[in-house]
Amino acid sequence: MPRFLLFAVVFIEGFCSLGAEVIALRQIIPHMGSSIVVTAPTIGFFLLALALGYHAGGRVAASYRAVVASNFLLAALLIGVGLSGAAVDLVFNAVNPPEIAYLLLITGVLCPVAWLLGQTVPILSNLLQLERVGEASGEALYYSTLGSFLGSLSLSLVLMQWLGVSAAVAFCALLLLAGHVLLCARTWSAALVALLVGAAAVTANAWLRPQIETAYASYLVEPAAYEGAIDGRALRNNNSFASLIDESEPPRYARYIRHIRGMLLDDLRFRGRRILVLGAGGFTVSHGEPANHYTYVDIDPAVREIAEKHFLREKANGDFVADDARRFVVRSEQRFAAVIVDVYGAHSSIPGHLVTREFWRATRRVLDPQGLLIANLILDSALATPYARNLLATIESVYGRCAVEVLQKRQVLANVIVTCRNGDEPQAGQLFIDERNRADFDLARSR
Repeated sequence: MPRFLLFAVVFIEGFCSLGAEVIALRQIIPHMGSSIVVTAPTIGFFLLALALGYHAGGRVAASYRAVVASNFLLAALLIGVGLSGAAVDLVFNAVNPPEIAYLLLITGVLCPVAWLLGQTVPILSNLLQLERVGEASGEALYYSTLGSFLGSLSLSLVLMQWLGVSAAVAFCALLLLAGHVLLCARTWSAALVALLVGAAAVTANAWLRPQIETAYASYLVEPAAYEGAIDGRALRNNNSFASLIDESEPPRYARYIRHIRGMLLDDLRFRGRRILVLGAGGFTVSHGEPANHYTYVDIDPAVREIAEKHFLREKANGDFVADDARRFVVRSEQRFAAVIVDVYGAHSSIPGHLVTREFWRATRRVLDPQGLLIANLILDSALATPYARNLLATIESVYGRCAVEVLQKRQVLANVIVTCRNGDEPQAGQLFIDERNRADFDLARSR
């Protein structure tokens, strides 16, 4: 096998093996979120399967090109179909709880891909005609790792950004098929099999999933029927309902949006104020509301265009900044009368760096001295779970006592609106007890 073709195959292996990991991490976000307890096991399982692949590849003693060609073909099928959005959605919709679906996807698709492609370097090193084993393996590992480096960058920063996740999945599959044909010396049978697998990969990623995909999320606008709605439509973000709107006059929005708008416009009578919204959703907080100036911050640069074209069907009201919410509040020199925090990567899943004390402290620095923090949280309606208790305690450790309103008290999960005033640092409370009851004194001091 010509030297440059051998290294091209090794490069493809590196590109697509790490590409499969990047794609898998992206595809499970809508279903499992992006917390460290999801990403770390995914990386761990991938590395374990890769190590087992190295070991298996080292034991192959004959038919080197044929083995790697078969591995590439099967890996292309697993990536192109198994990691397509339609297949991932099918697994999570069919299997409960989602943790079991996650394990099936990782052990049934990602790990076999890593195992198959991990065999490539040990097997093809046998074909390198060099004086030293170290030189042969070193060159092969160089091109494999170079492929991994370029694959991780190009897929996440180019293909997913400009063409979507489905394009990245199909590209990896087609690249592996190209490697399969090279290994089979361009035989007609190899080309035909590669064509069939390629057609399956393109079909799975081009037609079977209606969502609009970006590197950060999958969006879908669909009809929605709810009380009082005229031509209602819903925006789904990562398979979760993010916003509602209809053609009523005035339009009817999601309940928590109506609650927040009523608080700002009716209760507080905000006029001519600057309001920051972290997490754009469907841009309905400011829809048809000219009284205040809104700035939206969302990590997905494409979300405004998608919302305007497919959901709002008109221009969104307010400025838009494509940035991470935490980075924005840490760096911004602007000040706002209110900050609305509505940041969800998937249903009931807030990115981990946006729930910590450090994040809530950073929101204070962009608020006016008596500015208002309004956070939309999806928690259990009884506020009894450790996550609910600890998240509320974290916010109040920064802002002091906040108003907590549960909107859907009969549901298991509910929108919980937390409203806090910016001001002095919170002080620890003291209990009133019969032995030392300072209630009357404290009441007098509070007037």
